[in-house]
Amino acid sequence: MDVNKIKSADILDLLFEGRNKEYGAYELRKTYNKRITYALVGTFVICALLLVGSLIANSTKKGKSEIIVQDVSLENVKQEEKKPEPPPPPPPPKQEPPKVEITKFTPPKIVKDEEVKQEDEIKEVEKLEDTKIGTINQEGTKDEGIVAPPVESKGTGVVEAPKQEEDYDKVFTVVQNPAEFPGGQSAWAKYLERNLNRDLPVENGAPPGKYTVIVSFIVSKDGSISDVTAENDPGYGTKAEAMRVITKGPKWKPAVQNGRNVIYRNRQSITFVVSEE
Repeated sequence: MDVNKIKSADILDLLFEGRNKEYGAYELRKTYNKRITYALVGTFVICALLLVGSLIANSTKKGKSEIIVQDVSLENVKQEEKKPEPPPPPPPPKQEPPKVEITKFTPPKIVKDEEVKQEDEIKEVEKLEDTKIGTINQEGTKDEGIVAPPVESKGTGVVEAPKQEEDYDKVFTVVQNPAEFPGGQSAWAKYLERNLNRDLPVENGAPPGKYTVIVSFIVSKDGSISDVTAENDPGYGTKAEAMRVITKGPKWKPAVQNGRNVIYRNRQSITFVVSEE
């Protein structure tokens, strides 16, 4: 290479001076920057096309979904009608004690025969053996050792039924104070709406409509949640989603019956609504 061309020559020309430039290595190094530029531009174009396609697909999606938390308040379970208590048995009829023959005791008194009254006449001793001595004369059965019945205390005549002790370890469905989510019913509704995946039915291909799940669960004496079960399954993942959100929730305020914390079964209705735009 001429000395005059060295200053303006490319580094590759100096490196490959006197070598076979047609072999390929020279050409690869010579076009390296151009190929890198093409690769970066091509990558950018592909990413832009993917992004635009995704936006177009989302804008043309027909359905949208929302969640309706129905019956956020604890559902009323049909209470068993209390049967009227049977009337107390009538008091037994009072039995009058048998009358015993009584002979009036007359103290001896000396008077004229015509002045003696018949009822004051002193009875013969033989006739007094089978009779009671009293202050009046009374006809009745002979005294054969009959003991007068004890005097009955007068009661109210009402027989009180025995009180049954309530079992506080059973699962209650009706109580005086039902179990409650921390913060009340409004907080419970916000919790469900915030944590449920409302787009799940659409993602699983659900057509427009309402999909209601009824979930039953136990609130223990310490407020923890257990035994979460769904009473129905409308499909498209709604059953599992409703059970998941209720299972992972915080402790509740336990139910109270007669001043005691009791085990309570609660039922909750959750509706997923899929509608067309």
